[in-house]
Amino acid sequence: LEHLISSPHLDRMILSSPGQSLTLTCQVSGYSLTDNSYATGWIRQPAGKGLEWIGIRYTGGTYYKDSLKNQFSIDLDASNNRVTLNGLNMQPADTAVYYCAREPQ
Repeated sequence: LEHLISSPHLDRMILSSPGQSLTLTCQVSGYSLTDNSYATGWIRQPAGKGLEWIGIRYTGGTYYKDSLKNQFSIDLDASNNRVTLNGLNMQPADTAVYYCAREPQ
């Protein structure tokens, strides 16, 4: 991962009941989502554990960790330079700090 695009803030905590969906939006800057030189990914870190890769979105496609591909999707809004992570059927085990990050293609 080249660098962190958005960092967690304590005032940005999102509480969800088990089984509900999750939507997180990342406003990127310093590059365009239509720039083929970069991709934007999502990773998460549960408390006291290591980073877990969720998926990455390129202009030509999206790739997910196999075990998470049915739970998460990543959408691009290139006109507003936003990347959205959508999660389904969120459970207590999904509690984590979620990050979006830029990666060179």
